[in-house]
Amino acid sequence: MTKQLQSQWFLRGVLPACGSLVLCSLLLFSLSWAAARSDAVAVLRQRDLVTLTIAKLKAGIAHDQESATVWDDAVRNARAGNIEWIDANLGSWMHSYFGHDAALVLTSDLAPLYQFSADSDYAPTPGDLRGAYLPLAETLQGRLVAGDADGTNEKILSIGETDLSYVGFRPAIVSVKPIVSDTGDVEQTAGSEMLHVVVRFLDGDLPTVIGKEYAFSELQFSATRPRDRSLAFVPLKDRDGEIFGYFEWKPFRPGHHVLEATTPALILAFVALFAGSSLAGGAIWRRTERLAASRAELSHQACHDALTGLANRSHFNDELNRRLQEALDDERHTVLFVDLDRFKAVNDTFGHPIGDKLISLAAERMRDLLPEALIARIGGDEFTVLLQKDYALQVEKLADALVQGLKVPFEIETAHIVIGASIGVAIARGPCDPAELTRQADIALYHAKAAGRNTYAIFGDHMDELLRKRRALESDLRSAVVSGSQIETFYQPVYSASNGRICSLEALARWKHHTLGYISPDEFIPLAEEMGLIREIGSLVLEDACRTLAELPDITVAVNASARELEAPGYALRVLTTLARWNLSPDRLEIEMTESATIDNCGELGRTISTLRTAGVRFAIDDFGTGYSSFSRVQKVEVDRIKIDKSFIDDMHRSDSRALVIAMIDMARAKGLKITAEGVETTEQREALESLGCDDLQGFLMSRPLPREAAIAYVSAATSEAQIVSAV
Repeated sequence: MTKQLQSQWFLRGVLPACGSLVLCSLLLFSLSWAAARSDAVAVLRQRDLVTLTIAKLKAGIAHDQESATVWDDAVRNARAGNIEWIDANLGSWMHSYFGHDAALVLTSDLAPLYQFSADSDYAPTPGDLRGAYLPLAETLQGRLVAGDADGTNEKILSIGETDLSYVGFRPAIVSVKPIVSDTGDVEQTAGSEMLHVVVRFLDGDLPTVIGKEYAFSELQFSATRPRDRSLAFVPLKDRDGEIFGYFEWKPFRPGHHVLEATTPALILAFVALFAGSSLAGGAIWRRTERLAASRAELSHQACHDALTGLANRSHFNDELNRRLQEALDDERHTVLFVDLDRFKAVNDTFGHPIGDKLISLAAERMRDLLPEALIARIGGDEFTVLLQKDYALQVEKLADALVQGLKVPFEIETAHIVIGASIGVAIARGPCDPAELTRQADIALYHAKAAGRNTYAIFGDHMDELLRKRRALESDLRSAVVSGSQIETFYQPVYSASNGRICSLEALARWKHHTLGYISPDEFIPLAEEMGLIREIGSLVLEDACRTLAELPDITVAVNASARELEAPGYALRVLTTLARWNLSPDRLEIEMTESATIDNCGELGRTISTLRTAGVRFAIDDFGTGYSSFSRVQKVEVDRIKIDKSFIDDMHRSDSRALVIAMIDMARAKGLKITAEGVETTEQREALESLGCDDLQGFLMSRPLPREAAIAYVSAATSEAQIVSAV
């Protein structure tokens, strides 16, 4: 049995490993040899190209001179000593058109008549120039006296002398050409011609120009032989064959790049060969290869979020699984779920580009606060954080730092944006199930949101029970909406500020749970929005409100509408159909919408409001002043009334809050809108609002919300009393 195990281990372990290693080694050797040969050929070609470029450059500079030196006007103006003409045609023009760094005109006795230098601050001295051009000028003058025309043809119009030389301490190409007649009409004695000298420095911008033109990386001149083995170089020789200097550059090595690119594939091939050999079968091997390629492709895909640069969900989960499986028994890991508060309102108000920028800035803050943590973006405004080692021991401090850091306002373009963050924390010690840890963090996040947001919560055993209750509540709410038996409509009277009489009712949804009793709207309305049930609840309230209007002919009723209801294409038709079914005039219905609901991203809101207002239905903005850009929003949406939020009424004893209320009332009056104050609870508030010119008042001071039958009786009694008072 032992021998069988050894044989199996050899056949499925040692032999496949050795065979794979030999094959991959041979392949690596072949690739390395081919890469080295390819690099050598590429460098050789680059050297030949540089050598050819220098030769062409020397010939090109001489050819450039002939465009101005083989010219009758040049001969006449040079003889006349017309410096202005010489500068314009034989001096500065040579620099501006051909890029020559210096130019001279020499008389027949080789004395400088004119000198130009492109760099006036570091111009070469006459002595430096003379040392460079004099040997060439003397040689050329001797050739002219001897009548030497060797090398001239249709392209080369005059003889010349060109060589590499140092002008002072700077290396340069120096070219000397005679100034001769192009027509032969100007008589010149051989050897008496004036000479034109140009200088092109090799250590100036010339290497950069050549490098850009021929794609040489970091080309530059060096006086000494380069010692850096990573650089390629070409010796520059003067006419005597002496090495004058070197052009060096960082060579393009295609073989090296190919080898780098194929090395990871070679490693994968080794793994695939070993796996295929151990399974001992061509079909199984091919399947293993496909799986390996698939894994390689998945691992090659971007593991970071494109918007923020953080890890993505997949990478985070992989890292979490790996670290938790490898965790020591006393090692501590902590997962944080971070959800940005009020992000949807920002995104809806300012648009997706600003929302994306906000997400990026929030991610940057988290990176700054937790530089050693693994942070991932797993959704629109949702992030996960993995802490370990020392970080995991101070989780409360770090979670609070995140909350405080994300509370600091963001300045994006012209917008001043304030959000916050809710954070759920789950802690594990030693190896554990990552799914369970993330589930606990998610539960803790829910509790942080339920606690009022902008805070953090650490998972405890009691939270599982609370989550179970929430799930049960969701199920009960769905059943209540489907049956319609538990959803009731309460009505809160609204009073005229001028005479104190009831002028309208606001219809409010209430949920009477079969075992828990009445559940607060602050609890079940957000739940209904998350579950997508808010439209069904709105329909139930609208139907009950119309039934109430039919029984109270002298009153109007306001109903609340969510953003989802208003953006639904059939909402306007549903409202008008319900009014028609109860034979009601549309002007007896008012629809209240929050500021965030007035954001018209798709244009449907505007069409809905226009259709209903044309029919006579009125609109109001509820909780005015609590959203983003309140005043500018009223300019864009056609409404009939604004309702000042209770938070401003509560703080009217403060001068700044009172000033805001006054500003809202003034703005509304300027727009011709009615004003209702919500949450009036004291006599002082009522008197102050009456004095400020508020139209209507609503609050516990006058009446709490009443069940339907009680509201009808209350309004009927108040109407009868008002009629008696009027009769008296």
